Amino acid sequence: MYIILAILLFGVLIAAHEWGHFMAARISGVTVHEFAIGMGPVLWKRKGKKDTVFSVRAFPIGGFCALEGEEEESDDPHSLVNQGFWKKVLVFAAGPIMNFLAGALILLILNSQAAGFTVPVIAGTAPEFETVNNGMSLKEGDVFWSINGSRVYLTSDVDLLLMLANKEPIDLVVLRDGQKVELKNLTVADYTDSEGNSYHGYGLYRSVTVQPATLGMKLKYTWYNSIDFVRTVWYSLQMLVTGSAGVTDLSGPVGIVSTINDVGNQSENLKAALENIAYFGAMISVNLAVMNLLPIPALDGGHILFLIISTLSEKLFKRKVPMKYEAVINMVFFALLMGLMLLVTFNDVRKLISQVVQS
Repeated sequence: MYIILAILLFGVLIAAHEWGHFMAARISGVTVHEFAIGMGPVLWKRKGKKDTVFSVRAFPIGGFCALEGEEEESDDPHSLVNQGFWKKVLVFAAGPIMNFLAGALILLILNSQAAGFTVPVIAGTAPEFETVNNGMSLKEGDVFWSINGSRVYLTSDVDLLLMLANKEPIDLVVLRDGQKVELKNLTVADYTDSEGNSYHGYGLYRSVTVQPATLGMKLKYTWYNSIDFVRTVWYSLQMLVTGSAGVTDLSGPVGIVSTINDVGNQSENLKAALENIAYFGAMISVNLAVMNLLPIPALDGGHILFLIISTLSEKLFKRKVPMKYEAVINMVFFALLMGLMLLVTFNDVRKLISQVVQS
């Protein structure tokens, strides 16, 4: 059942993305030839208003919104190529924006049921803390605000940001009686934990306090969670660039479906499973928004990049960049992205087979 839910979830997120492009195109007066969910052979299609064909295709791994003048020159006044700069930007950006809004909406629905929200606070420090850190001190109840300049939005952020610090000294900012208190260069050392055992770390004892789930708090934490998802994508990309993570650590559709299935099976009951899967879906939706806005050819961000380059070229040199060059570059990068997806899918299948054999 959870595998079916995962596939349906993919379909919904893809539909949201393409619907964003579709609605922006309609608002901008651009002709839409086809609005498709999925790729490959057509399973169902119907012609709607303004001769737009709506279709469902065999493979639920993507979708598209075919616009007049998107990849080629056109004399049609309703083609994308003949629209103004900001209308083009709106059409290209609308898909990722819709994915972000879909993720935020899912989070808001989940948060609407919350009784309260946890806030990470200082529960105390190790006896050696002030000596090691040149007299700097923390008080019980201090609220985590930022670590190394990165804002602490959620309780889980503390673990994430300390992990990213990689045992290096950190700059910590806490809220104390509504005022920010900054502690610079907190050092990793041998400390005594709350049970008297020795450990190597930052000497912080942590706890949480609970804030009541008012309407304002529900909206606030929906925004916090959405922004936190965006930031997590950037951290992941940084890890890929620096070599801290590799291609084998990436997950494609097969890996994500497998993860969603595991999330569902490991939940306490059906209600918890649906909530956990919905939360995971919100994260995927925001991830899609961020990834599609990267300035990489064949992605929405790549289209916006080419649009900016072409506009600057027209302003400075009185010449547009021919669309055929963009089409070729997009085709090459699309092939590379498909190759990467196949590699990631192969790794996902290999991991899945290994898990089945081990079980």
